[in-house]
Amino acid sequence: MRRIGIIGGGAAGIAAAITAARNDRQAKVFILEQKDRIGRKILATGNGRCNLTNCQIGSACVESCYRGENLAAVDEVLRQFGYKETWRFFESLGLVMKTRGDYVYPRSDQAASVLELLNLELKHLGVEIHCGIHVQSVIREGKAFGIRAERSFHADRVILACGGKAASALGSDGSGYPLAKTFGHSIAPVVPALVQLRVKAHPFAKASGVRTDARVTALIDGVPAEEDTGELQITAYGISGIPVFQISRHIALGLYQKKRAEVELDLLPEYTEEELSGLLAKITANRTELTIGECLAGIFNQKLIPRILEQAGVRMQTRVPELSRHKLKDIADRCKKIRLTIQDTNGFENAQVCAGGVRMDEVDPRTMESKKRKGIYLAGELLDVDGICGGYNLHWAWATGCIAGKAVVSSRCM
Repeated sequence: MRRIGIIGGGAAGIAAAITAARNDRQAKVFILEQKDRIGRKILATGNGRCNLTNCQIGSACVESCYRGENLAAVDEVLRQFGYKETWRFFESLGLVMKTRGDYVYPRSDQAASVLELLNLELKHLGVEIHCGIHVQSVIREGKAFGIRAERSFHADRVILACGGKAASALGSDGSGYPLAKTFGHSIAPVVPALVQLRVKAHPFAKASGVRTDARVTALIDGVPAEEDTGELQITAYGISGIPVFQISRHIALGLYQKKRAEVELDLLPEYTEEELSGLLAKITANRTELTIGECLAGIFNQKLIPRILEQAGVRMQTRVPELSRHKLKDIADRCKKIRLTIQDTNGFENAQVCAGGVRMDEVDPRTMESKKRKGIYLAGELLDVDGICGGYNLHWAWATGCIAGKAVVSSRCM
């Protein structure tokens, strides 16, 4: 009887276990999970609604939706396992799904529904689940592997699906990286991604709680790295929101490399600078009785106005007749270009995923088998691949888990 050991009971590990057990009903498949139960991180995805995948996933979206040193390998994975394969996988579990735009969710809008069906299938297939097991090492034992933890396990094949370092309270503590290193793998720098940013000498701290549409651009040593537009959230410590999450991996990597990391905010991305200057001139024209703060009340949140004017060096109570055309242009410029110096991210514990990990050029994307050691497979966030918001990271877990699970039972015994 072939023994398949899966280290990690997250999305990738569960998908691998189900696929392996389905493809070889004679195999003994077991999951080793260090937390008290499997799938805890799944419950937190999509704000508890579980954004399973994205209809845009396919070869055309790799460059715009995924990050990593080897996107060609990512492309190979997604060609095998796109969003239709994920849809069919969950349909086979009895999950009814719906789309919201390109996002795919369970119809129940509950991540708990997804995890319950996964658990039911694991039980039906006879997959053994061992919780509270912290794997310390995996060593070669002849044609098999010994897994050392609180007690020993043995497997003919091992799938490393240990996760990264994001949200360690849910089970990902980075313990998979040293396991991969023991088999000769190298690790691309691991930093938080899809995470909030902490601003140095935060000029907008008093506007905490404000949400506003903005274009957010990551600057590394003054060079634009990536930008995104959406709802910016201002916090007491810095900035948050989807556009911040999307560019955060570049900021985190820049900080890791000891480079100057900044974010440039455009608080009115729907206007060009020329259009905005014209708008401000129109709003202030013939309104000599008003202050500039009162004139901006029709554009910005009240808490944001004094912060913007402060950046432009203009007092809230400055009356319109006192403002020169040059000063109005300064205000327009500040609205379009506000630079914030980033001192840190909000850390791995608050990150949704990690950037970096086991380099994909050391893994066969057709099978997820290690190129360094036969019989070892890798899946999920442990790898040097991270996606933008929208179901891309969870899809990566399902895809790599299912590919590894199928390959691990179809390969010849060593």
